[in-house]
Amino acid sequence: MQPGKRALIVDDEESQLTGLSEMVASFGITPLTAVDGQDAIEKLTAGAVDVIVTDLMMPRMDGFELLRHLARQGNATPTIVLTGFGSLEKAISVVHELKAFWFLEKPVQSGILRELLERAIAQNRLRGETELLNRQLGYLGKLGGLVGASPAMQQVYAAIQQAAPTTAPILITGETGTGKELAVRAVHRLSTRLSGPFVAINCAALPESLIESELFGHEKGAFTGAVERRAGCFEQAQGGTILLDEIGDMPIGTQAKLLRVLEDSSVRRLGGKNQIPVDVRVVAATNRSPQDAINHQRLREDLYYRLNVFQITMPALRDHKEDIPVIVEALIADLNMKHKCRVTDLHPTALDRLQSHNWPGNVRELRNVVERAIVLAGEGTIMLQHLRLNPQPIAAPAVSELQADNVLCTRVGGPLRDVEKAYILMTLKHAKNNKRRAAVILGMSVRTLHKRLAEFHGEEERAASAG
Repeated sequence: MQPGKRALIVDDEESQLTGLSEMVASFGITPLTAVDGQDAIEKLTAGAVDVIVTDLMMPRMDGFELLRHLARQGNATPTIVLTGFGSLEKAISVVHELKAFWFLEKPVQSGILRELLERAIAQNRLRGETELLNRQLGYLGKLGGLVGASPAMQQVYAAIQQAAPTTAPILITGETGTGKELAVRAVHRLSTRLSGPFVAINCAALPESLIESELFGHEKGAFTGAVERRAGCFEQAQGGTILLDEIGDMPIGTQAKLLRVLEDSSVRRLGGKNQIPVDVRVVAATNRSPQDAINHQRLREDLYYRLNVFQITMPALRDHKEDIPVIVEALIADLNMKHKCRVTDLHPTALDRLQSHNWPGNVRELRNVVERAIVLAGEGTIMLQHLRLNPQPIAAPAVSELQADNVLCTRVGGPLRDVEKAYILMTLKHAKNNKRRAAVILGMSVRTLHKRLAEFHGEEERAASAG
């Protein structure tokens, strides 16, 4: 059984209560039992459940009064009402008037009950997720992975909350690095498709020869290299959400086929003959001006209008710099875990420097700057000297000495290779021989760092042999 799933079974007949409990337990759901409405209220006081299954006719407090009590208390736990012969009209009235989740006639069929329980539990957890996100939005200035309490971000949050519960396509625009994918993920989490998959495809990252196969799939032998059947992103996202990132870079021919998919809600794999129905929420994103893309014939106008039912524009960071402190706070918490550092805060002078920067790379650039600063600082406070907002030139070639305060002193006239070697070794020492951390500071991959160290070792061995 999965202890995370709990159902409260309410029935005054012992045989019914036992049979239903055993049936529910066989579904992997933990059953709790109550003999009437009053008993059910006491059990609910002791702990929440994901779904309630209740009979209507019971002594002390019947199913009608139980649902009325839950409604007055603001308890929105989905409830499945069981009805016996001759009480179908009463069950239907409970569903409509008291907002019960569903009704089920006795004797209960196992398959139908299981499906209703799974649907009810999914709805309850979606409601809980939505309430959590709304609390974050109201009190913390957060929505999913998005952070910021400025008017610009509040406008984004409001648009997401308005669009998410619908099935309408969404177009998200904004400069590179503004958090468009985070906005799409927030839409997915607030939608009724939360339990479904989230699939993202970058239309600019794939060659024209492959993008249709990625989107729509292909049959075995459809083209050279198609050695087996493959489902495309639309099929993979069945019942969920698909993000078409950088839609303005999608080939025009593929855009025409995409338009047909949106209109017909079905795809045909490359080399296939049959249309495959797909139930997918489509969200597109672009860092270009849609109107400019249309004017330059990079985006079909009819596709634009099909996608642009809801449009959400992500603001550039320079337009909501008041959010930088809370964004940095969230980044520090996240990156401390990633790099196993213990940075606590940001010095006021460092914060002033961040807020005076223009941020052409937006939040993505800010994240890179903070990540490098956290690795450099290691622990404590991020100081001004830990920030690297612009490339730092090497003062002069050839190493003279390495001072104790991590300053590299050089003299003119030596080879540049010696400067590189000394700087890399100095950085490695500063990182306490942690090559991953040193690579981040140096702005290179760990693989490249290992390659450089091997080269230095080889040079030393050759020099020793020559001596």
